[in-house]
Amino acid sequence: MNLNMAELGKEYNISDVNTSGDEDMESFLFSLGCYSGEKITVVDRKRNNLVVSIKDARYNIDKELADAIEVEG
Repeated sequence: MNLNMAELGKEYNISDVNTSGDEDMESFLFSLGCYSGEKITVVDRKRNNLVVSIKDARYNIDKELADAIEVEG
């Protein structure tokens, strides 16, 4: 499932980051620490964004980025 379907407060493992060849998006997500094998938690949902926690840092990402992040619980 992708990150948009994740439950609030539950820790997930990132299984894949599917950016459909968009190198800028892939590079951006990697710079946040968002890559396969890393843990991620959805902390809050805003109107069109998610607040996520990766490696003790919080980031605000849009739904397009969240669609690219595949997680397993």
